[in-house]
Amino acid sequence: MAGTRGTRPPAAPVARRGGRINVAYGSWELIWSHVHRVLVVNLGLTVTSLPLLTALGLCHRPWRYPAFFAVLALGIGPTLAGTFGYLHRADTDDRAPIRAFAGAYRRLFRAALLRWTPCALLVLVAVTDVVTLRASAAGPALVPCFLVVAALATCTGVVALADLARGASGAGRGTWRALLAAAHAAVRRWPLSLLTLALLAVGLAGVNQAPLLGLAVLPGCVLFVVWRNCRGTLAVAPAEPAADSPAGVPRPAHALAAGRAGVGGAGD
Repeated sequence: MAGTRGTRPPAAPVARRGGRINVAYGSWELIWSHVHRVLVVNLGLTVTSLPLLTALGLCHRPWRYPAFFAVLALGIGPTLAGTFGYLHRADTDDRAPIRAFAGAYRRLFRAALLRWTPCALLVLVAVTDVVTLRASAAGPALVPCFLVVAALATCTGVVALADLARGASGAGRGTWRALLAAAHAAVRRWPLSLLTLALLAVGLAGVNQAPLLGLAVLPGCVLFVVWRNCRGTLAVAPAEPAADSPAGVPRPAHALAAGRAGVGGAGD
């Protein structure tokens, strides 16, 4: 017992000794890689959104100038696409430099603007209708519908930009086909869409309450989780349960394909 006191298995990343927690080198590398991503995303987002942030800082009542701020809000699309493109690069390179963000922003700017503009305009129209009709007799019936339209348009735009950034299938599609596919994915995976909306709302509220601290901390953390949610939203639907498998246990897609091929071969 005396000879084994104070020793720990070499593979354990964390061990407790004398009331202290010792973190292995690999764990620190993982932590700092995430910190690096957050700082790069925050810096890139601040620089690319500088016109909008400056206008919001100078204008105390931006809702009085909807057309002006709607034009500035169109730049959010390329910024999100650049962020998602950088995070896609960071999946294989833990220390992707800031020029990777700039490269993704420049490469995806036009396509991201085409995908984001219809969604942003639809959100603007829906919000305007909510403000206009909330005090009318038809408000209780129409306002929830317009809120749903605004939420769906926001999710569609974010998912479409994530699809563009990952470049798996969205890069070769037309704008409208990509938006329809993103809307279908957002509705199909609605729990992830609701989580994405909640995260974006929390991030915006935090930046509004403390602009400097919020921009330094929140956007990178929020958009990292939003990027993961969008990847889950765009994932292939789960496999169908097979007749010969236990109830509630789906068969993998390759097993279903092999089974169908086997049935077809037997019939031939």
